Amino acid sequence: MDRRTRTIVVVGVAVVCASIASASVYRAVTRMPVRQVEVPSTYVVTSAHALPLGAKLTAADVKRVGWPSSAPLTDAHARPEDVIGRGLVVPVGANEPITESKLAPREAGAGLAPAIPAGMRAISVRVNEVIGVAGFATPGARVDVLVTLRRGSDAVSRVLLANVPVLTAGTRYDQEKTAQAKPIPSTVVTLMVTPAQAERIALATTEGNITLMLRNPLDPAEPATPGARLGRLAGDIGEAPAPASTPAPVRAPRAQVAPVAEAVSTAGRPQAAAPARYTVEAIRAGKRTQETIP
Repeated sequence: MDRRTRTIVVVGVAVVCASIASASVYRAVTRMPVRQVEVPSTYVVTSAHALPLGAKLTAADVKRVGWPSSAPLTDAHARPEDVIGRGLVVPVGANEPITESKLAPREAGAGLAPAIPAGMRAISVRVNEVIGVAGFATPGARVDVLVTLRRGSDAVSRVLLANVPVLTAGTRYDQEKTAQAKPIPSTVVTLMVTPAQAERIALATTEGNITLMLRNPLDPAEPATPGARLGRLAGDIGEAPAPASTPAPVRAPRAQVAPVAEAVSTAGRPQAAAPARYTVEAIRAGKRTQETIP
């Protein structure tokens, strides 16, 4: 047996032995029983599916799941009876623990009213695709309210309120359709404001037009603008120059001509001035004469 043949035999035997060993280890590992480690846990109530703001919880909306005892939730509920029949003051996602801070008091009922903090009010404004920032004024967003007022031939536009939170977008019927994955354009946006701000919005809606401007919720800066007026805006843009008038033809003066005006008055009454006459100096055959031309 030559050297090459011996090498091939040794490599083949090594491959067969390695395959047999690997198969044996794999079978031994798969036959090992699964060891389950019990982690101390407690039960908490979570949502069975996504729930919108103001929803009234029912038995089909909640479920109990195990929660690690090493990371307890301080205001969680362990029994579904503690949350059923109460309204949500914030939207809740699927499998999210329902804590006490997300629930309205049982006597407050459900709907939008329990979600309004003390001292605040909810006011709805009519919008369209332009005023409502093309539908991006959604719940949780923050907007600036711009008002435009007209007085006679002048108009003014300025920021009325800044950094106003959007409570809801659309009517209750629209929200129910949206939850069913049926998009419907919102015609009403509800803002959360103070009573004084609500008065200003109501007056601006009646006397002028309002527009919503979407802003970054991480930008708390208040806009400091003087507003825009129609007259000042026209001056900034500039008016078109008036067309240049055609100059009147200029009559060339005559050489050595001096105008003479004669005023004639009769009976102490001023009369219209006589037409101007011109005196011309003429030279004929070496003789110089003065001639009057009417």
